[in-house]
Amino acid sequence: MSDTISYHYSIASGLKKQGNTDELLLAKYSEVEKKDAPCFFWGRLNDPYITARCLITLSNTVKSSFNLSPFQIAMLKDPIVTAGNEKIRFEGFSHCAGVYARVDVLPGGHDGEFLENGTTNVDFNQGMISALSSVRKKEDVLLSVGQKEVALHKNGEKVVEKKVPLPTKWIKGLTTVQLYLADTEEVFRMNRIQAVQFIRSIPKGKPKTDYYLGMRGNRPVLSPAKMENGVCIGGVHRLRLLEQLVPLADELRVFAHKTMQSTTWQLYFGDVRFTFSLSRDAWRGFSGEGAALASLIEDVPEALISRFDNFSFANQEFNPTMMAIEENIGFKDMNNLATRLSAMGLLGFDLDENSFFYRRLPFNLSRITSLNPRMKEAEKLLADDKVSIVSHTAERVEALVEGSGIHHTVLLEGNKSRCTCTWYARHQGERGICKHILAVKKKIS
Repeated sequence: MSDTISYHYSIASGLKKQGNTDELLLAKYSEVEKKDAPCFFWGRLNDPYITARCLITLSNTVKSSFNLSPFQIAMLKDPIVTAGNEKIRFEGFSHCAGVYARVDVLPGGHDGEFLENGTTNVDFNQGMISALSSVRKKEDVLLSVGQKEVALHKNGEKVVEKKVPLPTKWIKGLTTVQLYLADTEEVFRMNRIQAVQFIRSIPKGKPKTDYYLGMRGNRPVLSPAKMENGVCIGGVHRLRLLEQLVPLADELRVFAHKTMQSTTWQLYFGDVRFTFSLSRDAWRGFSGEGAALASLIEDVPEALISRFDNFSFANQEFNPTMMAIEENIGFKDMNNLATRLSAMGLLGFDLDENSFFYRRLPFNLSRITSLNPRMKEAEKLLADDKVSIVSHTAERVEALVEGSGIHHTVLLEGNKSRCTCTWYARHQGERGICKHILAVKKKIS
């Protein structure tokens, strides 16, 4: 199976003359369309200079790679844009999917109207970056987000985009990074001076060891030596993508995953926010972590997904409490459903609001489970009848899974799971559960 999805755009992006202004139109692609909605949002950006700088940093992230070959790096990628619930969100991954970036234009960051909510996929080519770079402070800039185009209205040069392939690892990354964000807590806050000091302390080159961030008095300290209450950062050099943005920020907040599987760095610019998440190591992409696999074990009925989609679309947000009441779903079941829907890519996560947000993704949901090789291998083990349950009680499950000339023992005890395979021995569950544990859990579910 190919690891890319070829996108064929119906039109090219371009900066077209409209009276005294130039209109920047960005082409988009979608495998599925909910209905014909020509425009989602139209209005002015209240801080176009900051918004443009954040989008440039997002584009720099999208064009970066920390573990791919020059051939793979040559393939450009597309940010995803979501408009709805009074917010405009731009999302993207580095080529290697080990860095996730998002620009949130909050309600006070625009002066416009949301006609409908929706998600589209647009191209950021070099011409577009040049146009964003030319945005000046207090310049009058209009933004529109629609089903078939995103337009930036300002005086500037013409921009044209070409069709590009979108790696499936982006889709897999979207289903994983949100679960890491949902399991993240704030650990540090820095003002502008402290944030600049921190960014300048990042060592040059590509450090081969983990670094730890701590606070000594009011000063951030970055060290390769482990420190008490320090945040572990793998591939710290990736943070240099924020060098041009940090001096403009009012504040930097640092969030860490409870088992240090990711770190998130959130920059605040009034009503514009920039979120930047790093995977555990530079060579690890969010797309391969497998955090979503356990959430995909139980099938979600198509009828329930359709009800969720219609409810969230109508309300322009995901409100689990309201949906649980209206759809007569238990609150515990609703929380489990939210996790599964996130694993399917239908939900993102907002750290400040500590809640998931709804987005309509431009690809078929049926593609999600087919993209996880461990899930496919687990289903094959079940189809070949290679999973035997030795004992099954409320507290403990023991099973034997037939491998290549060997039987692996799987133990499930409460929320803990263990396996005798080499994958589990190597990763100890840090990169999701192995195919043997997946098969056993799916068999008893």
